Amino acid sequence: MPNTPRFNYFLASKKDPVQKDSQVWSTPLPLNRHQAEEQLRVETGISISHGDYFFAARDFLNKNSFEIVTRAISQRLYRNINAEEIKEINICLEKHGEFYHPARIETVIDGKEILFVLNVAISNAGNESMQTEYRLLQKLNREFPFSFIPEAYGQGQICSKSNLQIRMFLGEWFEGFNEFHISKDPIDKKNRINVWDPEKGNFFLTAEQTLEIYRQAAMILTCYYNVETLEQIYPWHHAAGDFVIKLINDKVNVRLVTVRQYASMFKKNEIEDQNQGADLILEALLVFFLNLSIRMRLDRLGGVGEIVWSDDLAVEGTLKGFFEGLALKPPIDLLPLPLVDCFQKHLLSCSQADLIDLSQAMVNAYNPQAPEVPVIKQNLQSHVMILYNAIKMAEKSGLAPETHHTI
Repeated sequence: MPNTPRFNYFLASKKDPVQKDSQVWSTPLPLNRHQAEEQLRVETGISISHGDYFFAARDFLNKNSFEIVTRAISQRLYRNINAEEIKEINICLEKHGEFYHPARIETVIDGKEILFVLNVAISNAGNESMQTEYRLLQKLNREFPFSFIPEAYGQGQICSKSNLQIRMFLGEWFEGFNEFHISKDPIDKKNRINVWDPEKGNFFLTAEQTLEIYRQAAMILTCYYNVETLEQIYPWHHAAGDFVIKLINDKVNVRLVTVRQYASMFKKNEIEDQNQGADLILEALLVFFLNLSIRMRLDRLGGVGEIVWSDDLAVEGTLKGFFEGLALKPPIDLLPLPLVDCFQKHLLSCSQADLIDLSQAMVNAYNPQAPEVPVIKQNLQSHVMILYNAIKMAEKSGLAPETHHTI
């Protein structure tokens, strides 16, 4: 009988192994990180133990003679491998999100670790979201020449020992990247961005690094915005840990780990009512930009607390990143000049009152029950004034970048 990989099970850290006879093994999974003590069964009627979770993940990975994981490793190593070459597979349960319970998958081959993420959906909402996300990750990686979102290697469904249908997909793990959130600095009691680093310990970013996070996040979302179809990655949330950060010699690198939806920001009938020409492209881009600037400022304190509004550095970073993303766009036939130049002219033609009116109209269209809406309304006018002043300041040196940063 051919050798098969040895499976080991852990919580987020390798320091926390989970054995079949341990108390954790039989303990139900938490609903999510906001309600760590509340179990899935309370609100959904669904209950699954840690042990059932680990066995379901194992069954997914070894399905069809380890087909998905061997294909993924082969893709990463640029050579074909077989299951017998995989010596060990460590399944590390990372966290409990609203839709997924992701695990870090460590495969050991030729003495090296090759890492993946296994997104595991247990609830009905998670199952539906996963099918959409898997398709969108494949679509965006196929259609755009960027690598800011994960590759998706394979998906499937497993029936757990408790007879629960669990959907999973294996994706790219961004090694060394960590979640970050606005938190209160205990030294001066000011809100700053805190990086959750399980290896070296949590730490706060400098002002320059904070600006860089917002620049890169705005650039990434702009890169994947389709100027002609008006499709965008949305919704996204800092509070949910959608963006992650890695520091290399104090240099910031940002990635986006999830794509929940990718659709036009307007309904079909709203587009049909307008002339689908250059004016629509530029006006839609203005709406995208303003919404981006607002959403970029939202987070939850410490990732789980109250909704908080970020430092004004977010405005400068978002403005820079947005225009750098535009500069990477291919030419648009409907426009007489490069897109970045056309939009700069369009934006500079707007008065402060124009931007306030449009921003207020956008916020009025948000779901009034969304918890962030009161915070947005409280800060909206000052935000647009700061944004307008940043635009005017940047105009002096040119909003459109002559050269752009890379990630």
